[in-house]
Amino acid sequence: MKRLLSLRWSSLLVLCALALPLVFATGAQAVVLEGVGHANIYNGDLETARAEARKSAIRDLSLQYEARVSTQDTMENGVITESQVRLASSTRARNVRIVDEYQSGNLLRVVVRGDISESRGQCGAGEASRLKKRVAVTGFPVLHPDQTRIGRIGDAGEILPQQLQQRLMERGGFQVFGATRSRMFSDLLNAPTVQQGNNRLTNVLQVAREMGVQFVVTGVIRDLGVADPSAWGTSVLDRMQRGIGTVDQQRRFAADLVVYDGFSGSPIYQQRFATSSDWNAAPGSSAGFGSEGFRKTAYGQSVNGVIEEMATAVTEALACQPFITRITRVDGYSVTLESGATAGLRPGDELQLYRSTGYLDAPGATPELTDSQLSVTLDRVQPQSSRGTMPQLGGIVNIQRDDIAILW
Repeated sequence: MKRLLSLRWSSLLVLCALALPLVFATGAQAVVLEGVGHANIYNGDLETARAEARKSAIRDLSLQYEARVSTQDTMENGVITESQVRLASSTRARNVRIVDEYQSGNLLRVVVRGDISESRGQCGAGEASRLKKRVAVTGFPVLHPDQTRIGRIGDAGEILPQQLQQRLMERGGFQVFGATRSRMFSDLLNAPTVQQGNNRLTNVLQVAREMGVQFVVTGVIRDLGVADPSAWGTSVLDRMQRGIGTVDQQRRFAADLVVYDGFSGSPIYQQRFATSSDWNAAPGSSAGFGSEGFRKTAYGQSVNGVIEEMATAVTEALACQPFITRITRVDGYSVTLESGATAGLRPGDELQLYRSTGYLDAPGATPELTDSQLSVTLDRVQPQSSRGTMPQLGGIVNIQRDDIAILW
């Protein structure tokens, strides 16, 4: 007969040994650590190997910061027949950059440094967690366009959100729409803190309404500057100094990321992301923020890592948000919503109904939501819309077009 033991003495000792150095790490919000990763180079593809080694090094960072160990032993007739050890980490790595790289034959070794903090973890968002929220990604205007001349990366404001959009789509949990030429802020220097005359931070409500999305992701690229502008001259001496490494070739990257609720216009997440690395592009090899020459630079690889961190941050910020959709039609007991099967809605789903109220003396203010104490149960679901019934007539309870339905 088999029985399970939660922990052996030897496993307990392992757990204690791992936990001791972590007491100090988890007490702080973030610590700077270095991690090591390895990868094999196949067919001379150094870029793929570097990406894999970087991922391995980030895993090393996470396990250094915080780990949980559980051991389950299976015994039969007093003899251990099976032992399973599970190691799990719940951390976030930010501002990760490669600080050292070494190649030996077909083996690549990289060392990364990053800010490690505790992950927000799962919030248990209920039924809403299975639905695909609609998200629009708009442009990230560049605060100092003159900084883009080196490397000809003036398209950064459009390419960065396009790459962010692609990463969010690959995660599969959202319906993502691009509006990378749209600009949310009129005052880049003070964005996103400056309000407009109608008390709205941006025109995010208009964009959200026009695109039919629940959230708007936007931002500002604050810094693309090089540490030493004089190091990038075109003279023979300048090129010689760059070649032998006697000048500072570091380049900075900093961008503000903001996620807005499309129904209220309120920011639900805001963070600045930054990194720096060598701008080691050969003359004329870089012709755009997303070009192959840009991606091959140490700077491009660091920026690519930051964009991945942005996608992770957006995913985590929206994970605990409810699913919200607009009501497009009310006819007696019937309610039609502007979301359907592509969002994951199914017949039988039940959504709470909220009245959205505006006031004539504050036409630009955020609508006030009131719980109607009613719900709609879906009985017909189309790809882009759905229809259901509520227990009372819409005219009696004053549920109408542009009110909203929420699934928590």
